[in-house]
Amino acid sequence: MQFLTDYTAVRFTGIDHIFNVYATFCEFTLFGHTFSIKFYGLIIAFGFLLAVLFGGRMAYKWKLDLNKMLDILLFGTIGGILGARLYYVAFEWEYYSRHLAEIPQIWNGGLAIYGGLIGGIIGAYFTCRHNGLNFLKLLDLAGMSFLIGQGIGRWGNYANQEAFGTNTDSIFGMRSAKVTNYIYAHESEFAAKGITMDPSLPVHPTFLYESVWCIISFFILYLICKKAYKFSGQLILCYGILYGAERAVVEGLRTDSLYIGTTTLRVSQVLSFALAVVCLAILILKLVQLHKNPVPFTPVEELPPELDYELDTEREEKREKRQNIKKAQNAKNKMIEKQQREARKNGKNH
Repeated sequence: MQFLTDYTAVRFTGIDHIFNVYATFCEFTLFGHTFSIKFYGLIIAFGFLLAVLFGGRMAYKWKLDLNKMLDILLFGTIGGILGARLYYVAFEWEYYSRHLAEIPQIWNGGLAIYGGLIGGIIGAYFTCRHNGLNFLKLLDLAGMSFLIGQGIGRWGNYANQEAFGTNTDSIFGMRSAKVTNYIYAHESEFAAKGITMDPSLPVHPTFLYESVWCIISFFILYLICKKAYKFSGQLILCYGILYGAERAVVEGLRTDSLYIGTTTLRVSQVLSFALAVVCLAILILKLVQLHKNPVPFTPVEELPPELDYELDTEREEKREKRQNIKKAQNAKNKMIEKQQREARKNGKNH
């Protein structure tokens, strides 16, 4: 077994240090076949795990049925993977129509975030309908979780030295042999889309821009959730605004975008701009309506008494309180009895 292979040296313009970046965590042979575990997959899995843990914790606080949430996690994940792949294949159909056998090979790359979001939401919607869960409230919870997964998952692109942008002279500029080789290999494709690239110059680390933006956006949504949560669907609308605005800008810097047909319009950039505008319009409309006609709101569900774990906790706390009061009373009675015995004993002595 070999660890830390497929190494490349990465330099940033504003940092006087060389970072050794490995794409592969380990490689091993089993039953005559060679397998490899990529850092890309490990980072994505770590981001997914943190997103699930956070979502589970919020679901517990909001009293969402955790068994039903597991169904949503399962079918949402399956829908997300299928959606991410189908979205990518659809906009790269010219290639995949000639290589149909490669369509299921997701381990070779080719997953689109927007496709994953669309597929995951569709899977979650039908599962919510089947299980009787509040879909908008689930989306609010998912919006915060998405940002955790995306913020961490983008570092998988750093491990692969992919999803970078055009040339830049800013302090964030990034250079590596993998980046240079990629630019040389795709010069003709860049030229066809009107993109001029110099392999010897640094590029925008767009993965970094998106990662930082997503983490900041998560804290913004979490603050809104704690201080200004007014209706179901509010947080997912804010997610659409924040993520859509960021992606509309950053996508314009990238060199690996999916395009609409033979045009120079980037799919994700157009979709992101539309998402941000539509979500902003709906959010403003909803907030204006609530300002005119305020409605009390809490994300916490009201569960039947037999399922309400908070009631169980309250009952346990009351039971402990009664036991403590009884113990204190018994101790007090024993103390009084002791004092009475001592008083009688002293009386006899006198």
